[in-house]
Amino acid sequence: MHIEHAITDLSTWVEAFNRFEQARRDAGVTSQQVHQPVDDEQYIVVDLDFGDDEAAIGFKEFLEQVIWQTPDMSPGLAGSPRARILREVRTAP
Repeated sequence: MHIEHAITDLSTWVEAFNRFEQARRDAGVTSQQVHQPVDDEQYIVVDLDFGDDEAAIGFKEFLEQVIWQTPDMSPGLAGSPRARILREVRTAP
């Protein structure tokens, strides 16, 4: 799953992200990467890997229906997040 959105500030966002570590594990996240553009301190990019599409779909619904619905659940979030479930495309070496 690929997630992008604006943030108010990095420390607030990281604190909120860390609160849901167990929820990510319970949802089947196998690895995660968090990046910030070098030219935009008010933006964050997150990639979460799952064992299967169903787990990713379920977690995306959790984010959209629970976490992103209220500022109390997602402090540091600014604007509307965008989450997309991606599949790896194999290419020739």
